Amino acid sequence: MHRSPKHLFSKPSVEAITLVEGLGVAGDAHYGATVQHRSRVVRDPTQPNLRQVHLIDVRLFAELKRKGYEIGPGELGENITTRGVDLLKLATGTQLIIGDAVIEITGLRNPCRQLDDFRPKLMTAVLERDAFGRLVRKAGVMGVVVRGGVVEPGAKIRVKKPAGRARALRPV
Repeated sequence: MHRSPKHLFSKPSVEAITLVEGLGVAGDAHYGATVQHRSRVVRDPTQPNLRQVHLIDVRLFAELKRKGYEIGPGELGENITTRGVDLLKLATGTQLIIGDAVIEITGLRNPCRQLDDFRPKLMTAVLERDAFGRLVRKAGVMGVVVRGGVVEPGAKIRVKKPAGRARALRPV
């Protein structure tokens, strides 16, 4: 679990995080009903915050290590580092139930130049092309809090697929 009250690239680990319905991670710089990412605030501060919670699968760190990057949980700015859920294969609208809390996945984190500021050529390392030539973004998924609660390390994650036809994740 990770949070930072300041807009920093990496987020320090904490014992637990509190998710607040419609707002995100209490005490985090991205907490709010409207967009909190600085570049998006400049464009339109009234747009809804679809990036309240950032999640990354722990397998990304092992993949990056094989590519020569020593990066650990929280260093890429995620709030929750997961294990056992293939986040990138989820559909938009999928709900992750973690204890009493529920996060609805809104889309993919769109990697930006800040990754290269953190580690040279890291952005290239979290992007690849699939067999059809489509860009695959591996920097995690974003979500909104639909039911609040405390989330602690090691908490079991249950996946609830959205009703209807699955919609592929897109950058948000």
